[in-house]
Amino acid sequence: MSVSGEQLVELALVARQNAYARYSNYTVGAALIDDQGHVHTGCNVENAAYPLGNCAEAAAIAAMVNAGGRRIVAIAVVGGKGDVGACTPCGGCRQRIQEFADDDTTIIVHDDSEGWRTYTIAELLPASFHLI
Repeated sequence: MSVSGEQLVELALVARQNAYARYSNYTVGAALIDDQGHVHTGCNVENAAYPLGNCAEAAAIAAMVNAGGRRIVAIAVVGGKGDVGACTPCGGCRQRIQEFADDDTTIIVHDDSEGWRTYTIAELLPASFHLI
């Protein structure tokens, strides 16, 4: 299956519609394609005890792993209050993406320039933590 960056953004927008952001009203959706060509999506789910919530990227990665995927080829992340705004992955999600990324992994986000931008994980998380 071949999925374009634009299609990943559209799938992330659809996933965002299912977000549960009762407390922050900041809804996020993520869509990724794995090394098998399968697409996985996720949305953020908040909880009254904030540390117990889940990020959209973490949900999409968990869906990928559950389906047998091990590498992220590309991931799109969209979020904001109301309209889509600047939304790059948080620090924790950058580390989560790093775990399943390689030098060719593409991260598509709406950034502070108010436009779509593509990053590598090295650009978003320089000098990342590795066990190996």
